[in-house]
Parts: sequence; C-alpha cells; structure tokens
Amino acid sequence: MLNQILQPGYVFTDVAATSKKKALQDIAEIISQLVPELTSDYIFDNLIARERLGSTGFGNGVAIPHCRISNYDKIIGAFFRLKDAIDFDAVDKRPVNLLFVLLVPEEEKTAHLEVLSLLSEKFSNETIRNKLATMSKEDIYQLFINP
Repeated sequence: MLNQILQPGYVFTDVAATSKKKALQDIAEIISQLVPELTSDYIFDNLIARERLGSTGFGNGVAIPHCRISNYDKIIGAFFRLKDAIDFDAVDKRPVNLLFVLLVPEEEKTAHLEVLSLLSEKFSNETIRNKLATMSKEDIYQLFINP
C-alpha cells in the first residue's frame, strides 16, 4: 500500500528546521511544489489544525503529521529526515528527526487508518529507525515500498 502513496521524489533528507511550526511550513511548501493543486497555506493550515487536536509525535524520534484534504483524490505521502532533531511534542518528550507526512482525501476513511497502522509498525522497529537515520533517499524509498 505504501508503494501507491510514496513516490520516488517524495523522500527528503537533511531538511533544516528549527521548530515544529517551521518544519510543517517547510513541508507544506515542498509538497505544494510537488502537487500544485494544493497550496502551501492550505496544507500548512490543515496540518496545524490536526496538531491542535493532539501531537502526531509518535515517539522514538518519529512523527507522522497527517491531515484530511479536499479537492484532491489521492493520498499523498512524503518522508522527511531533518538535519537536526526538533521538539515535536512527542508522546515520549524526545526530539523528532524522522517525519512521514500524510495528506488524505476526506473520502478515504479506511485507507487512512491502514496507512497509519503500516507506518506505526515500521517506525516501531528500532532497526528500521536506525537505518532511516543514515540511508540514501533511494534506499529510504525502497525500505518503505517493499513489505
């Protein structure tokens, strides 16, 4: 399923961000360049609205920022490895440097939960997290799309 969501050009490494807000702004800007139908303000506003409901900081240096979108019919996934870990209000209070962002169409209720479950499973594996910290973009992409 992740192979239908994550595209080869949607993996980013050494992204500089100094705060959660700045990271989400940068992510919104990058995704809006890849998906011109969605503006950076629209993406950012939706990600921030979701964060207000509760942090998407998963723990162990990982966050899975996600939100619902309208006027777009595909789930968008993108992976970001930050240059330096930042405070993301994670459940374990540890800083975050690995982020998998999901933008999910309003209609995709079941798929949304399935993808979050898959990502949760991957990120729960310490070996995978350690690999993601040093792998190339291509290797990261392969890790996510291969079961």
